[in-house]
Amino acid sequence: MTTKCCGPSTPDTAAAPTAVDNDALRAQVRDAYAQVAEADTAGLGTDAAQSCCGVSDDGAINTLVSSRLGYSTADMAAAPSGADLGLGCGNPKAIASLKAGETVVDLGSGAGFDCFLAAGEVGESGQVIGVDMTPAMISKARVNADKGQFGQVEFRLGEIEHLPVADSAVDVIISNCVINLSPDKPQVFREAFRVLKAGGRLAISDVVATTELPAEMRDDPMLIAGCMGNAALISDLDAAITAAGFVDVRIAPKDESRSFISDWAPGSGVEDYVLSATIEARKPAKSSCC
Repeated sequence: MTTKCCGPSTPDTAAAPTAVDNDALRAQVRDAYAQVAEADTAGLGTDAAQSCCGVSDDGAINTLVSSRLGYSTADMAAAPSGADLGLGCGNPKAIASLKAGETVVDLGSGAGFDCFLAAGEVGESGQVIGVDMTPAMISKARVNADKGQFGQVEFRLGEIEHLPVADSAVDVIISNCVINLSPDKPQVFREAFRVLKAGGRLAISDVVATTELPAEMRDDPMLIAGCMGNAALISDLDAAITAAGFVDVRIAPKDESRSFISDWAPGSGVEDYVLSATIEARKPAKSSCC
């Protein structure tokens, strides 16, 4: 999450001198989510509790936000307190069809909420690996894992474009509103393909662009860190996932997400350009690549 060219590609600097380069974008995102982790740890809420990168110290608010994203009361009760920061744009577990004994990687794992839910599905015989590029989030997630005694869950510091995971080691990759943040989305999907076993699958919730964003939105650091400004067009995401080698690609935008996206940046009108979507795909059962 905190660490996605087939999304809206990085604009040519000659045509758009305000465009952020990849390293600067990563730094902005890392800083934004470090502030989220640190604010929550300190018990300091923000006024952006309904934002993709907002957080509140009010558990009732986080519960309300997560409920809007598709999590059940049982889901929220299953994770240690402090794991649910009210982040994300959907519930990847709902589409992942996880099975006991499977190995799962969560791209942009934050404080570990989706990892802990996945652990409940794969059981003690399974393994869940959370990858995040923000040290403060990794620290927070590890504390939560110890608190909840999740021995089958571990958290690794790294970028989703360069996963600290071995080749062909994973059954399922999940992610919740993180790939949109990456400045190199095709590389994210190539890495996902590399680490998945033959027949492995993607189960992702993310923000996608239904039409090209205006330059002023695309280059706005707040909208980028808020999971909106760097969203890729659906057609470009499909092309990137297919080019990485995946088959059975399905990208399903959710019109009902417009209501909570409008709360992320009130008055901006960004909900006319982006929606939350489920993204599913499968690595072929036999592959000459990995």
